[in-house]
Amino acid sequence: MEFEKSIRELIAQLCVCLDRADYDGYLALCAADFNYRIAVYSPEIKKEMVWLEKDKEGMAAMINLLPKQNLDSTPLTRHFSMCTVSSAQDNTHDIRSTLQVFRTEHSGGETSLVAIGEYRDKVRVTSEGPLLVDREVRLQTRMLGKGYHVPF
Repeated sequence: MEFEKSIRELIAQLCVCLDRADYDGYLALCAADFNYRIAVYSPEIKKEMVWLEKDKEGMAAMINLLPKQNLDSTPLTRHFSMCTVSSAQDNTHDIRSTLQVFRTEHSGGETSLVAIGEYRDKVRVTSEGPLLVDREVRLQTRMLGKGYHVPF
């Protein structure tokens, strides 16, 4: 149960880093062989769609370009609830968490729901602590609006 607590704390810290736009902190919690993907299912075309897929180096390059993008700068807040933890191999664990992403207008204005979905994470537990190895953000929401280039 102690490793589940450390995994929950890792996922929480990843969310806090993203909420604070601390992308260097986020990447520091990811393994060297980290992979990230955002995927959705489209009922219109009856197919899976991958909106974004990057390795750790690709994520770092994308994050470095964020200041040059036309972004929606309204702060996002991520809420997760860890649902399942299952052991895989080589000290890795598959974790499923539900995800809600909210945006609150600047200066504490109106809060609205941006997206719902789930995290499908693979976490490796090392002697230094857990590291995120793989994350698929599986969205149910497909209409995000413009300016959301940041990771969920």
